[in-house]
Amino acid sequence: MNPTELKTFLDEKVLAYNAPTFIETDPISLPRLFSEKRDIEIAGFLAATISWGQRQSIIKAGHNILRLMDYQPYDFVMNGDVSAIPDGPVYRTFNGTDLRYFILALRNIYITYGGLEKVFTTGYLPNKSIKESITHFRSVFISFRTPERSGKHIANVLKNSSAKRICMYLRWMVREDKMKVDFGLWKSIDAANLMLPLDVHTGNVARKLGLLTRKQSDWKAVEEITARLREFDAADPIKYDYALFGLGIFEKF
Repeated sequence: MNPTELKTFLDEKVLAYNAPTFIETDPISLPRLFSEKRDIEIAGFLAATISWGQRQSIIKAGHNILRLMDYQPYDFVMNGDVSAIPDGPVYRTFNGTDLRYFILALRNIYITYGGLEKVFTTGYLPNKSIKESITHFRSVFISFRTPERSGKHIANVLKNSSAKRICMYLRWMVREDKMKVDFGLWKSIDAANLMLPLDVHTGNVARKLGLLTRKQSDWKAVEEITARLREFDAADPIKYDYALFGLGIFEKF
């Protein structure tokens, strides 16, 4: 396909998969349970943190986490008895120790730094850089106390991580369009500057379509493919995440 044909093809796939029917089978259904901004932010962050593997398993584990929080994520972050969170597995390598650390780190972020949006935005604004936003967030998150094992669950883009889960979380919080799949809650970060949540499926599809030449699915690959997607839509390049993901998951492209 030439570039015009490829854009038309991807635009059609965005229309197919950037739709409300996508929500119920995706981890974004977890923050969709809430209407208050801080509940959405926190539920979304925790859902994104465990978003690898089978989506049904992620959603089940996400409900288990929210159940521990009495389905009141912000209130639990601020006031809950974190010591009551049991040891043992929560989801794959994310366990009770990690969840306790995450809750206390989030409590510190809301008390000391003004919340998740403020932390991500503080890193983003100087150079309108998502890489710097993620870097700043990680430094704040692990500064609460020595993270021990839990730090591995927060991507380090300075070590060339693709940061797929954080990029997906930022898509949820920042992107807004008439389909109302993403939330569009955070207004100080421009959707034009978002980076693609690159995983195995989107990477494989992108390579087959000639959008990505880099073999590793790392931050350099994220920069490469996002630059290509901006050629198709400079204002909203990450809408094509829906096309690439849908082609990989649902169409086995």
